[in-house]
Amino acid sequence: MNAMKLYQTLEKQIKKEPNYVSDNGEIKKWVVLNKAQNFDEELIGLLLEDSDLKEKFFIKVKDVWVFKQNLFIQFLEQKNYLNDSYTQFKNKVGLTIDGKHLKQRNEVSLVWPFKDCVLEGGQSREEDKREEIFFNEVLAQDEITELLDPKVLTNAKRFDKDGEHHFDQFNRDENGTITDNLIIKGNNLLALHSLKKEFAGKVKLIYIDPPYNTGNDSFQYNDRFNHSSWLTFMKNRLDIAKSLLTDDGSILVQADWNEIHYLKVLLDSVFNRENFRNEIIWAYHGPGSPKMKQYNRKHDNILWYSKSTSDWIFNGDDVRMSSEVHVGGFNNEMNANVSSEYTDRGKIPEDWWEMGRDKEEFVEEMSNLYDEYERIKNKNWWKMAVAARIRIDGKKRSGYLTEKPYKLIERFIKAHTNKNDIILDFFAGSGTTGFVSNYLERQFILVEQLENTHEIIKDRFKGINYTYLELKKYNQTFIEKIEGAKDEKILLQIWEEMKAKSFLNYNVDIQKQEQHIEDFKTLSLQEQKQHLCELLDKNQLYVNLSSLKDENFACTPEEQKVTQAFYQLKP
Repeated sequence: MNAMKLYQTLEKQIKKEPNYVSDNGEIKKWVVLNKAQNFDEELIGLLLEDSDLKEKFFIKVKDVWVFKQNLFIQFLEQKNYLNDSYTQFKNKVGLTIDGKHLKQRNEVSLVWPFKDCVLEGGQSREEDKREEIFFNEVLAQDEITELLDPKVLTNAKRFDKDGEHHFDQFNRDENGTITDNLIIKGNNLLALHSLKKEFAGKVKLIYIDPPYNTGNDSFQYNDRFNHSSWLTFMKNRLDIAKSLLTDDGSILVQADWNEIHYLKVLLDSVFNRENFRNEIIWAYHGPGSPKMKQYNRKHDNILWYSKSTSDWIFNGDDVRMSSEVHVGGFNNEMNANVSSEYTDRGKIPEDWWEMGRDKEEFVEEMSNLYDEYERIKNKNWWKMAVAARIRIDGKKRSGYLTEKPYKLIERFIKAHTNKNDIILDFFAGSGTTGFVSNYLERQFILVEQLENTHEIIKDRFKGINYTYLELKKYNQTFIEKIEGAKDEKILLQIWEEMKAKSFLNYNVDIQKQEQHIEDFKTLSLQEQKQHLCELLDKNQLYVNLSSLKDENFACTPEEQKVTQAFYQLKP
């Protein structure tokens, strides 16, 4: 069978599965490739149904048909086969390296926008989520050296009880370590690499509550990653975060049922399985309805790892809490000296109690369940299963629906740190970790990249001393402009600006881009955005420290001053 006929046969067979076909009737090539790479049973079954495809893409070994995966993938990757309109356009403008498209290099991939992260392994687009387009790109390993270099700092400000002030200098202890509370705006992966030079081995506790891969955008992150993308997103950040911990430091990572089991395996690989200390339960009421066909969500999980196998901090006496529980519900009087728990045999026990405080409910998970009703007097409890309940109206206080309860963070900080220790949260959100750290006389470092975050934190942190910094943007500015564009006209204006001011990938032929501008106009708005993002050199998203005095980046005297002060460089 000639190649063209085989193409037609394969296309006809693939289109039998609706999930492989876009709304406009084109094959979702990236989905089919992903299925092939994972030896998907459904795809392989489709191929085996056709005798010609079976003969071409399988080999018989002892009465078993073995899928020739590499041959099939190579066949799909041929330029003129199964190309949707965007792929055809990319072929015309020549975005290739050594004859391969960027995504074929299978080295490092970047995901845009705002959710940007390094993805090892060349994950393509979000599988089967056409409406959830992530702008992906593969970078060869030798091309990411500058991407993770320390960055120039800008827009430095000091805040205290009297408000905002001009930045003067950093405060340091006798060992030269910065003692200022820090809030850093910028991509958290790149911020962590920038922190490494000054804070490697100095952070006592890391607490993070990353996007959970749920599709719920309540934290203002688009957290509908697919499974492999989410795990790689986390791995890149955990690898660098580990280097920041002291030898007796700890990390607490929160997730829900979507990824917690895989996250545990990932954390085992990064921090070593023997350094896993506890799983902590944060209980709450989950969403439910009469039509539900599964149990309500009731808790999230927090995994605690120490950096060391033999040395870590756990201040158990500082976090004991008296139990205040009334069987049968609350009444007007609470007896702090009386605790009670019981369950009838054969029934699911009530496994937590709740109480209201300042319009926020806190939940205490019971660590012991009794076969018979008991009343226990004058007993304190330290329960590792501790948590709080998120109110639906939590946004009223800070603007973040998932703002963490004060008491939950307070107990973690008391348990794993002492006064003046450094605490890091690189998914800072509304800043609860920093707020509680300051109250408990700890130093905090918060990292966030969303535009409105500091306005929320600034209002909440009135009276708290801290220094605010930003990573100085370069190509990241164009990424944000592209994402915010509402139509093709604006994107074309951005392209003109990019030609004049941005750093483009070395393999971009501007003349070819111009020759095929009409083809560009036939793409969807999302595909146009993706293409423009891919033209940008990702090593220049933010200004690298090595470019501090490069005239092309126009770093101001103020930016040079704060950057040199932070990295302890001579002017």
